[in-house]
Amino acid sequence: MFWYFGFGSNMNSTSMRAKGVEPISSQSAVLQGWCLRFNVQHFFRQEGGVGNIECTHNVNDAVQGVLYQCADEALAPLDAMEAYGHGYDRITVEVDVGGELVSAITYIGMPEFIDDRCLPSRRYLNIVIEGAKGADLDPAYVETLIQQPVHQPDVYPPFVPPDGDYALFTASSLAQQPLYTALDGAVFDMSAARPLHEYLKGFFGGRDMTLFHLKRMDSSDSNESMDVVKRGLFNKAQRQYLDGFLHEYAREYRYVGRFDYNED
Repeated sequence: MFWYFGFGSNMNSTSMRAKGVEPISSQSAVLQGWCLRFNVQHFFRQEGGVGNIECTHNVNDAVQGVLYQCADEALAPLDAMEAYGHGYDRITVEVDVGGELVSAITYIGMPEFIDDRCLPSRRYLNIVIEGAKGADLDPAYVETLIQQPVHQPDVYPPFVPPDGDYALFTASSLAQQPLYTALDGAVFDMSAARPLHEYLKGFFGGRDMTLFHLKRMDSSDSNESMDVVKRGLFNKAQRQYLDGFLHEYAREYRYVGRFDYNED
């Protein structure tokens, strides 16, 4: 077993479940001499920045969060979802739990992903705030989160695929293309993606990512299913959220075809 200190969206138990991690236990904890930032660039520009911590050595600075006890098998999915070795590094810190120091792993942003101009998206910050409230963190700390300025994304119209004769993919044929990924019926080629997306080639490649994104909405209860995706039964917020990602996928990657959810 190991201890993990979550300070951003991973304070939220729903977010943890969506990432495939079911902790054994959880309790509030404090990391002294560090400060909370939102300066790790999200892979997609409309999402702004995500959580990070920076050591200040100032005794007046502190990051509040949740200390989880996890089974050893939880480390691999946690590393994968936190982009360990690419967007984030994994370190060990000493957190204060009721006056007792506990060694725990946590994740900090890697230099190439740091951009101090970043602000968190409304979606991401809502997840952080709900996690902080659920963990009964200091109300003054929660209020600081509530007052945090947020990123203002572009307004995205409904996504319309480009004209042309494009291929039709199924789950089986997509799986044979390790640099192709699908989202809401559209298939994209990631082979020419910018360097910061190198990690996503292995994470997204050969897979449909629609359900993955839906489970990361601030309105998610982590119970969304592929039946909703296959039938296109999205509410207005889900539709707008997916359209934003579709436009950003098209910006980052090359559109190559359609995905058929009714095959395989």
